[in-house]
Amino acid sequence: MKSITLVGGGLAGSLVAVYLAKRGYEVNIYERRPDMRNVKIPAGRSINLALSARGLNALHKVGLDTAVLAKAIPMAGRMMHSKEGDLAYQPYGAEGQAINSVSRAHLNVQLLQLADEYEHVHQHFNMKCTQVDLETGTCWFTNTETGVHQEVKADYVIGGDGAFSPVRDKMQRTNRFDYSQSYTNSGYKELSIAATEDGDFAMDPNSLHIWPRGSFMMIALPNPDKTFTCTIFMPYEGETGFDNINTDEEILSFMSTYFNDAMKLMPTLLEDFKSNPVGSLVTVRCYPWNINKATLIGDACHAIVPFYGQGMNCAFEDCVVLDECLEEFGDWEKAMQAYQVRRKPNADAIADLALQNFIEMRDLVGDKDFLHYKKVEHDICDLHPDVFQSQYEMVTFSNLPYSEAKTKGARNTKLVYELIAQGLEDKITDRNFVKEWFA
Repeated sequence: MKSITLVGGGLAGSLVAVYLAKRGYEVNIYERRPDMRNVKIPAGRSINLALSARGLNALHKVGLDTAVLAKAIPMAGRMMHSKEGDLAYQPYGAEGQAINSVSRAHLNVQLLQLADEYEHVHQHFNMKCTQVDLETGTCWFTNTETGVHQEVKADYVIGGDGAFSPVRDKMQRTNRFDYSQSYTNSGYKELSIAATEDGDFAMDPNSLHIWPRGSFMMIALPNPDKTFTCTIFMPYEGETGFDNINTDEEILSFMSTYFNDAMKLMPTLLEDFKSNPVGSLVTVRCYPWNINKATLIGDACHAIVPFYGQGMNCAFEDCVVLDECLEEFGDWEKAMQAYQVRRKPNADAIADLALQNFIEMRDLVGDKDFLHYKKVEHDICDLHPDVFQSQYEMVTFSNLPYSEAKTKGARNTKLVYELIAQGLEDKITDRNFVKEWFA
C-alpha cells in the first residue's frame, strides 16, 4: 500500500483524501488548525460558499452531495439593492438552476467525518508543516500545542495547504518554477444580518444579495438559522476605505449612507465591524504543480478571488481530475503529470473570470444598460437553451472546462451586445435567426 502525506486538511485536502483512500492509498492528513469538529470558528472567518455543478459533481462521486444539499439554501439569482433601497432581481440561469449557499465550516466538518470512515485515513491536528523534502517525500511538523517535532516519510506528498502553502514554498526554490501572487486593492470584512423577531429571514433567502457601490460593495448569503452572512469588499485606503472608518460615528455614518436598508437589520453592526478582521484577496498562479514526489492541489496552486463563487468548486474539480488521471494511467508519476497539464489552463481561466466578475458585481449590476443586456441574455437562454448559453451558465451550471467557458462565453457576450446595438432584440424569438447569429 502506497502512503501519502497530505499537508492541509481543509476542503480540498479532506476531499482528495477520500478519493485516494477509495483507491487503496494510506493517507495521513496533517492540519495546522485544531479539529474543526471540536472548536468554535473565529468570528469573521466563516465566509459562506456558493456550491454549484462542479463541486456537486465532486461530492456526488463520494456520496456526499445529498447530505450537503440538505443543509444548503438554493439561490436562483442576484438581488441588487440601490442606495435608496430599491430592488432589482437578476436570475442566474434557467428555471430550476441555482447556486447553493453552504457554510464553509459545516462542509469541512462533513468532509472530515467522511474521511474518518476510511480505515486508511489518519487525521492529525495542530500540526504545522515546517519543512519539506521534495525528493524523498519527507515532511517535518511541529505540534503547535506541545511543541513536539515530528518527521514523516511517505511515498508521496500532496500540498493542499492553501494560498500560503509551505509545500509550494519549497517548490518555489527549485529551478524554473514560475510563481506570481497579486492582491486586489480591496479587502473584506464579515458582518451579519439577524433573523426577524418572528424567527424568519429578513430578506429573500433564495437570492444572493448585492449592494453595488462603484469602488466597493456588500454581498449577503443566507444561512439555515435564518440569518445572512454579509461581506463588505472595500479598498483599504481612501475616504470609503477600511483604514479611514474606525470610530462608532464613522461606521454608522458610512453604513447609513451606503447600506441603509441593510444597516437596519444589523443589531450587532458596531461590534462586528470593529472586532471582525479585514481579510485580503489574493490570486496565486504557479507551475509546475508536481515536482519529484510532491503535488499541489486547490488554493496551494491556484488561489483565486471569490467573485465568481468558484474557488471551492475549482478545488473540488481538481480532486475529480486527479482521480480520473490515476484511473487512466495507473501510475502515480504519469497521472500527476497529466493532472497538472489538464488543470493549469482551466485554473488560469477561472482566475481571470473571477477578477472580471469583481468589476461586474461592484460596478455594473446596478447599471441600467447592463441590466438590459442581462435581460436579453437571459431571454435567449430561456428560449433557446440548446443553442445559446451565457458564460455564467457555462461556468456555474456545467462541467465544461473553464478555459472553454471563458472563450465561448466571451464570444457569446460580444454577440449579445452587438445584437442589442443593432436593435434586433425582437428577433430573439426566431430560432433560425438565433442559430445563425450565434453560429
